[in-house]
Amino acid sequence: MMAGTSYPALVSPVAVISPQFCVGYPVDLTIVRKLMTLSEGNFGVTDVNGNIMFRVKGKLFSLHDRRVLLDAAGNPVVTFQQKLLSAHRRWQVFRGESTDAKDLLFSVKKSSLIQFKTKLDVCLASNTKEEKCDFKIEGSWLERSCVIYAGNSNNIIAQMHKKHTAQSILLGKDTFGVTVYPNVDYAFIVALVVILEEINEDRSGED
Repeated sequence: MMAGTSYPALVSPVAVISPQFCVGYPVDLTIVRKLMTLSEGNFGVTDVNGNIMFRVKGKLFSLHDRRVLLDAAGNPVVTFQQKLLSAHRRWQVFRGESTDAKDLLFSVKKSSLIQFKTKLDVCLASNTKEEKCDFKIEGSWLERSCVIYAGNSNNIIAQMHKKHTAQSILLGKDTFGVTVYPNVDYAFIVALVVILEEINEDRSGED
């Protein structure tokens, strides 16, 4: 982000997971993917000072593709689960460690089956008909340049950008940054980035 960038004031805070993750200033996060590991917590999120804010724990070799987002203290924030036999690669996100329908917060799916660029639709649990998405993600995952919009509008709520540092190359880590706009739930944005990663790095590489 350029110095002096102005951020449009949102009419009301975007609090999908919890208002505690909404602050009145932009939040710059660094996402670190450890490429050479199969251990738990292969995905970390730090602030600008390198302090861990979130990490993702994977349930490897489980029947369902499931991930848990933990806060810095190790408390579960949300659980991600891929809906099997879903053509559009649908992921559902639940509060805490639940996978119960009553705890569903939102779901994410590809906008279309065949994609040359990243386009995902995000629908909140209350949006049962899903005729319109509540948020959308567009851009190029390969370039790590994706933008998250509110609804079907051009109102940006977060942006992703690539980071190249000597340290990240040396450590075999893929590092990229995310700028979350003021009054936007940054845990929600982190959850979207995790799903984006899962959809794009899918083992089968198909659909």
